[in-house]
Amino acid sequence: MPVTLTSSAFGDGDLMPQRFTCDGENLPPPLTWSAGPDGTRSFALTMEDLDARAGTFMHWVLYDIPSHATQWPGSWSGKTMLNGFGRSYGGPCPPSGDGPHRYAFRVYAVSVRHLAITGDPIAALRSALATHTIASGQLVGRYER
Repeated sequence: MPVTLTSSAFGDGDLMPQRFTCDGENLPPPLTWSAGPDGTRSFALTMEDLDARAGTFMHWVLYDIPSHATQWPGSWSGKTMLNGFGRSYGGPCPPSGDGPHRYAFRVYAVSVRHLAITGDPIAALRSALATHTIASGQLVGRYER
């Protein structure tokens, strides 16, 4: 059973409002997701640029989100990981003239409360999610400078 991921700021495949990009307030957009299937112990959220010149670029990672959570922002605590910019969130910021880039927001229903992340954090996260994801959902926004 997939997890449905939506945003009140934009629809799947739509342009993202400038507010959530490096040209605006550089804030994560509001997100809402459906409950995970039986066995969900936590959630993880990621945002990646699928069209980055050097390959997929990680913009945002939240993990160990409590299983009762269904939205961002929320009144829960989780863990964040430094992204490719070296901070917790970095909004869409494609090179000028590069055309529209696609930004995939993904939610993962995870079978453990805490993901063990050691070594290279992004590689360790991908490995842990490959092992412990029981359902997922995706929302894609686009942005062009």
